[in-house]
Amino acid sequence: MDSRFDMSDVRRLERHLARSIPRARRDARAVVVRGAVNIKRDWRANARVSAPKHAPAYPGTIGFDVAAYGRDVIMATIGPDKGGAQGALGNLLEYGSVKNPPHRDGGRAADAEEPRFEAQMALVMERVLAWDI
Repeated sequence: MDSRFDMSDVRRLERHLARSIPRARRDARAVVVRGAVNIKRDWRANARVSAPKHAPAYPGTIGFDVAAYGRDVIMATIGPDKGGAQGALGNLLEYGSVKNPPHRDGGRAADAEEPRFEAQMALVMERVLAWDI
């Protein structure tokens, strides 16, 4: 029995992944940013329709920040800026209170974005893993 093993395909895969990982990081960040933009836009649109008449400035406070933690963790924080005019009403409007029902403007926006986000991240990973043998 021959104990030799041909490592050429393993080395080719290693080179492919070494080239693909930086592109995957860049593409994943773009997907996170695009998803944050979509959620912010939809949240604002939802809030314009459902926000009470006494909170007309609230939709304009909704924004997002994107942060990277190391090379492989990218996170978007989306929501009202509590320092903005009526931004502090965000928790009350989103989650409701004893006397006010929840509006779930942000929750509905996130729910709408979830399948699009997952599909785009799947495409990023498919491109990373696709290689010719």
